[in-house]
Amino acid sequence: MKINSAFELLSSAFKFQLSGFIPLPTLLLMKVLTIDVGGTHVKILLSGEKEPRKIPSGPAFTPRRLVEDVKKLAEGWKYAVISIGFPSPIHNNAPVAEPFNLGKGWVDFDYEKAFGCPVKMINDAAMQALGSYKGGKMLFLGFGTGLGSAVVTDDALLPLELGHLPFKKKTFEDYVGVHGLEKSGKDRWTKHVFETVEILTAAILPDYVVLGGGNVKKLKELPPACIAGDNANAFIGGFRLWEGPADSSSKPDPAIRKAARATRSKKTAGKK
Repeated sequence: MKINSAFELLSSAFKFQLSGFIPLPTLLLMKVLTIDVGGTHVKILLSGEKEPRKIPSGPAFTPRRLVEDVKKLAEGWKYAVISIGFPSPIHNNAPVAEPFNLGKGWVDFDYEKAFGCPVKMINDAAMQALGSYKGGKMLFLGFGTGLGSAVVTDDALLPLELGHLPFKKKTFEDYVGVHGLEKSGKDRWTKHVFETVEILTAAILPDYVVLGGGNVKKLKELPPACIAGDNANAFIGGFRLWEGPADSSSKPDPAIRKAARATRSKKTAGKK
């Protein structure tokens, strides 16, 4: 097999790792750059470093801006692979729809080509969930702009979109996301959070629940069997993402991506 670049060598290494040819300790020696993309800021951290670096994002922030700004922000850091936590549903290492709070062009962008190294992309809530994991069967619920969700077990990370499920007259996300907080007020929002946790816990039957997202600090007390998460766990999740089998070798299913885009379009139209 002919290898023409360091990037191709790394890509080949991860493909072989899937079949067990590359020992896991070798992979763990590689430096991972974790990128946590948010609606107002992008934060980055290199494995082995302690202080994250950040830049502003916003409605005009595009993937090309992300690459340009992150490369400048990460000057002095040497990394072999990248993890990206992204505020949109991800299917097979790629966004299935444009995010509500950023610019356009994210769905069909070639992140590995732009960064020049292997990239794993995952939903931001799922990345924080992976970093929050302490063993057993864990349900993660992120209360921020919307409702992020994921389940983690010893063998798998399962990103979910529980916030879009029906709840009362709308969806869980409509009641416990930031719009629900602003519309209902803190007391009613807190009541809806407790109801949401109770219903989803009864359905998933986890050993424990981690509550993350920026609005968790607004709760005076937590629901039963719940632990307060930390947004910094997203970086740990990004590092852990490379400890298991790479998933970027599978190709996105066009039917799934089409259905997800249609659902997101309807939801966006309903908010206008």
